Amino acid sequence: MTKLLQRHTGERVMSGKKLRLRDNMVLILEGIHALNPALIPYIEPDKTFKIYASALTTILLDDHNYIPTTDNRLLRRIIRDYKYRGYSALDTIRRWSSVRAGEDKWIFPFQENADVMFNSALLFELAVIRTQALPILEQVPECEPEYSEAYRLCKFLRYFVPLADADIPPTSLLREFVGGSSFKY
Repeated sequence: MTKLLQRHTGERVMSGKKLRLRDNMVLILEGIHALNPALIPYIEPDKTFKIYASALTTILLDDHNYIPTTDNRLLRRIIRDYKYRGYSALDTIRRWSSVRAGEDKWIFPFQENADVMFNSALLFELAVIRTQALPILEQVPECEPEYSEAYRLCKFLRYFVPLADADIPPTSLLREFVGGSSFKY
């Protein structure tokens, strides 16, 4: 298996490093295709343990309005794409319909294959995300069709009191998006 590197250009580059799975080693697959059984056709099903991770936001703004899970996920992605892939909020919002189509094709049909489900949403994360996402979203030009989505997300984020990320542990899942993780990617 050849490891791929992703630079700040957003393009994948082959690293040349090869990995070999030996007896008693663990292989962890992460990403959009990880639950697809076609990815691991030669591994016996009883030797796998599949975890479906998703940010399922459960916060209600009031008795009639909830926070869509997709907004939380889009905001996470806007920050991560900006920090680690060199994409602007405009780029990420433009790609979002493609990401959603990929979910319909590669995630949702296989989510029932998971042995367990993990909800990665955190009650305080939108207050932390606000601080980083607003300046990125505010860069979307008004003349672009994606401006209305950026404006809507900015308005939504302003409902939250900003929370600094200083007290978030370096092992928190939120660090994958806002930075400062003790894990190396």
